[in-house]
Amino acid sequence: MNHLTQELVDLLTLEKLETHIFRGQSRNLVGKRVFGGQVLGQALRAASHTTDRPANSMHAYFLYGGDINAPIVYEVDILRDGKSFQSRQVRAIQHGRVIFSAMVSFASHEEGLDYQIAEPEYPAPEDLQSEQELKENLVNFIPENIRTAFMRPRQVEIRPVNIGNPFQPQPEAPSYAHYLRTHEQLPQQLADDASLHQAIIAFYSDYTLMMTALRPHGLNYLSPSLQCASIDHAIYFHKPLRADEWMLYDMDATVSAGSRGLNFGRMWQNGQLVCSATQEGLMRLREIETQ
Repeated sequence: MNHLTQELVDLLTLEKLETHIFRGQSRNLVGKRVFGGQVLGQALRAASHTTDRPANSMHAYFLYGGDINAPIVYEVDILRDGKSFQSRQVRAIQHGRVIFSAMVSFASHEEGLDYQIAEPEYPAPEDLQSEQELKENLVNFIPENIRTAFMRPRQVEIRPVNIGNPFQPQPEAPSYAHYLRTHEQLPQQLADDASLHQAIIAFYSDYTLMMTALRPHGLNYLSPSLQCASIDHAIYFHKPLRADEWMLYDMDATVSAGSRGLNFGRMWQNGQLVCSATQEGLMRLREIETQ
């Protein structure tokens, strides 16, 4: 496998410590704290190890920032095993305290009423530049102290629809879209592992979603006056999907108030709405932070 794809698979491969207790490793993906997508993906993977059904939804809260230099232990509680749905609670523990908590629901596929809104019209991913190529065009704007971190390639391939300069942000509409997939197809022995595909989707559902509500304010994660963090995250799986094929991630925000922003995302694959996400994020200006 491509080394970045291998890194991602390794990151979402957990060590079983005891019955319903797993351990995942941490990596420096976005800075001093553990990337929220890492915890989402690992927690979903831990819960999936206790069932043979795919997940249909996950509702999570980020309680504390994670330490990138320490592993995370995931404890899974089996709350219900019904004929239609199975329910799990997951706690992520680091340094003796719970840093993340989630409820996960699992359900087997069944036929029923079928409707979806129209897929938005955007250029095809083949007609867009990759995020890494766009970064190369920004080299002259990147401060030396963050250049190495900024230029580091991600574990998934991203092709943005909206192109802008993050070092010169301007007020824009609260909407954003990009295509995502792993850098190469998963090997045959992993290709049919639905829980791995869902964990990868959960991992990259956290990319840029929180930033959508910042766009009307002309701010982003690089703004020096801004304190931002994920507060909660919900993800719904509507139909079978593959993380190693192009996925359109279309995002918008409806409100920013009380130093928080509410963001929505929809993932499309082969014309099907396969996944939806919702996230509230902290977006506090330090100059007006309450003492």
